Amino acid sequence: MDNLILLNIIILGLIALIAAIVLYFVSKKFSVSEDPRIDQTEALLPGANCGACGKAGCHDFATSCVKADAKSFSNLYCPVGGAKVMEKVATFLGFTAAQREPTVAVLRCQGTCQNAPEKINYIGIKSCRLANKTFIGRSGCPTGCLRFGDCVSVCKFGALHIDEKLGIPVVDEDKCTSCGACVNMCPRQLFEIRPKGTNGNRVYVACRNTQKGAQARKNCTAACIGCMKCTKINPEIKVENNLSYIPTTVSADEFGAELVKNCPTGAIVCTKPSVKDK
Repeated sequence: MDNLILLNIIILGLIALIAAIVLYFVSKKFSVSEDPRIDQTEALLPGANCGACGKAGCHDFATSCVKADAKSFSNLYCPVGGAKVMEKVATFLGFTAAQREPTVAVLRCQGTCQNAPEKINYIGIKSCRLANKTFIGRSGCPTGCLRFGDCVSVCKFGALHIDEKLGIPVVDEDKCTSCGACVNMCPRQLFEIRPKGTNGNRVYVACRNTQKGAQARKNCTAACIGCMKCTKINPEIKVENNLSYIPTTVSADEFGAELVKNCPTGAIVCTKPSVKDK
């Protein structure tokens, strides 16, 4: 009996040894040697692995950079590292980095505790994505911020926090890398990546409510009511489904202060109105 057990052990051991040898030689025969510049390029990247570049992490992005030609390289960009990192990568690979305007995430909602007071008490799980399936919102606005902070939890750079007084997320521009995590997380699509603009000056409609004016104002005093006044100031601005949208091509320096002044509800935000417009 003991000899039979020993024999089985020896046979299994030999099978395992043969399998290991076969796997070793197969791996050697079919192995693909990776360009050493890929690891070197990856070392130049921030290492956030956020996917904001459109690739599956920093290693995949580095691989794309190394395999790119001059033309395709100009389409590659790391939002987290920005221009400085891309210049280092370009210099290392012998390319020229394309110049891109810095961007930042903006919240297209002003449904604060003051503008959109709580009308409905929610007692479910405090998650925007879960609440959005069954809950219209504390103020009754069907497109307003749910104020539970899912966006804060997915921001890897600490660029978002819920302001206790306002009740809604606030973006820290110095920390924001435009990675897009908040854009992808928000179930009501309230975040947008926009160019920072000249000296940080941007103008946009901080509202996503498509209800008719009277109803929208009942839910939030800062709601866009589709009054069309902004379209008369700049023809690039369009109003669809009772909601205005200001393209990034509209100059905040030239039109920002005037747009804010003429918006009857304060739905239009200009971060830094230029001196000449004040």
